[in-house]
Amino acid sequence: MKLGEKKAALLQKWLMTFVLLVLALVMLFPIGMTFTNSLMTEREIGINYDLLGKMLSADSGRQHEFVNLKLIPDWVSLEQFNKVLIQSPKFLFLFWNSLLMVVPIVFGQTAVAALAAYAFAMLRFPGRDSLFLIYIMAMLMPFQVTLVPNYIMADKLGILNNVAAIILPGVFATYGVFLLRQFMLHIPTSLLEAAWLDGAGAGTIFVTIVLPLVKPGLAALTVLLFVDYWNMVEQPLIFLEDPLRHPLSVYLASIQEGARGVGFAASLLYMSPVVLLFLYAESYFVRGIQSSGIKG
Repeated sequence: MKLGEKKAALLQKWLMTFVLLVLALVMLFPIGMTFTNSLMTEREIGINYDLLGKMLSADSGRQHEFVNLKLIPDWVSLEQFNKVLIQSPKFLFLFWNSLLMVVPIVFGQTAVAALAAYAFAMLRFPGRDSLFLIYIMAMLMPFQVTLVPNYIMADKLGILNNVAAIILPGVFATYGVFLLRQFMLHIPTSLLEAAWLDGAGAGTIFVTIVLPLVKPGLAALTVLLFVDYWNMVEQPLIFLEDPLRHPLSVYLASIQEGARGVGFAASLLYMSPVVLLFLYAESYFVRGIQSSGIKG
């Protein structure tokens, strides 16, 4: 490679690094603001976000409003966390509501998806490809399309205003089947054929060979499902009439303007499980997405 080409490649590398760094800072800025504002008092937050001044422009006749955005608090205070965790038990109550909904959905859909994906990827039966095409069509449908059928079905089963109305559709959702099937297609068929020749059945092959090889895919699916259902809002509002059955995601949307500090503290606590889960399963998550063949 010539010297000019090396310089051009190096310049391109540094330029790409700079662009990615700027994008990362832009995306991390709201998280940083949430963290620092959660350590401020309600009074300081009010001063920062209320209108500090208005200037009438002589040229355009418009009013210009100025807001003071601060990243560093004047005094570090845990007042907001005290309000959220101790003075207001509703936060912790709805936090457990969220776990009660999300954890069964994640484990249930992962188990169902693993079994269904194994059948679609490894087993041969009449109508397999046609049935999987129906799965793809169901996955591509907007969420709003399935709300009415799910509501009617929940009403027929008598589970409206019950967490089962949210858990059951989540357990049998189609995305996990698609993701794990793509992952299982990369397993060498020679490995499975050798197990068949040794007398292993379909169940034995699934437990002893397939599941250990798809651990990264299972980890990726777990993270994606947890993030998706942890942030759900529409389903609880439609299927659960009792506000005390709602998850934490609905509570955050109901925080009033006068309690912005509580909103920042609650938001930080709300995002903590997702961040911790992603950091714990980061390597598995990345490997799972790469091995599935799905490009971002």
